[in-house]
Amino acid sequence: MRKTATPWGPATLIEQLRLPQQAGDRRFTSVVELLESDRGERLLRFAYSTGGSSRRGPVTLRVRDLVRLRKELGRRPALAEAFGEAFDAGGDA
Repeated sequence: MRKTATPWGPATLIEQLRLPQQAGDRRFTSVVELLESDRGERLLRFAYSTGGSSRRGPVTLRVRDLVRLRKELGRRPALAEAFGEAFDAGGDA
C-alpha cells in the first residue's frame, strides 16, 4: 500500500478512481482517492492529473462527469462506502 502526505499527516492509499476527461483539445484525469490516516481516519482526496503529474486543485466536474463517477463507484466498494457515509450522514459531521 502506498503512503502519501496530507495536512493531517501521513496516510495510506486505500482505493483510487481515475476519471479521464477532455475540454476542447485538453486532456486530463480527475482523481478521487480514499486514504486512511495512521489514526484510522478516512479521508477523500480530489485531484487532477495532466501528463502524469498530479495537481491538487481546483477540481471541476461537470454533472455528466459526476454521473460517470457514480457509475465507476460501483467498481470501487471502499470509495462507494465512504461517499455513502458522507452523504447519508444528513449533516451530522
